[in-house]
Amino acid sequence: MEWYLQVIKNYANFKGRARRAEYWMFTLFCLFFSLFAVALDNVFEIAMANIGFGPLYILYVLAVFLPALSATVRRLHDVGKSGWTLLILLIPIVGVLWVFLQLIKNGIREENQYGPCPKKDV
Repeated sequence: MEWYLQVIKNYANFKGRARRAEYWMFTLFCLFFSLFAVALDNVFEIAMANIGFGPLYILYVLAVFLPALSATVRRLHDVGKSGWTLLILLIPIVGVLWVFLQLIKNGIREENQYGPCPKKDV
């Protein structure tokens, strides 16, 4: 939960670097909260017909869009890539795979153009 709150606090910070743990823990909590919002939409019967989700899920997605984008950009900075490389996602299949590989690989241990290594134990 600590990682999730750290990303939410830095919701519009596109500078610096984010560790793998920070990015993936935030992503995991987003998945849990999204599933919870979908469940609430269905329990309260406010989910849209034939879609399976409703306004609670939509509000949650809108609320975490900017923090998720900034965390992704900072994660790409950790591996030495610009945030603009997210535009590669526009290439079907190959773009998604390439960005995913960048997000799972280990960050650069030394300082790069985006700042010092965010790991404390280096």
